[in-house]
Amino acid sequence: MAKPNKDKRFIVKEKYGGFSIGTYVLVDRETGVNYLYANSGYSGGLTVLVDALGKPIVTPIVEE
Repeated sequence: MAKPNKDKRFIVKEKYGGFSIGTYVLVDRETGVNYLYANSGYSGGLTVLVDALGKPIVTPIVEE
């Protein structure tokens, strides 16, 4: 379960990559919806992560 920082909307759940290439799994701390963000140099993209049925993957949020 992700533990949010109350000042930030998104939590970085997982991080892969290096200096100019990266892949991140982000969790919206208000909805729990997971997103995949990938960047390479000056370009990047964001998409919602879905399960096998096409529904968004939702991570339960633990409020402290």
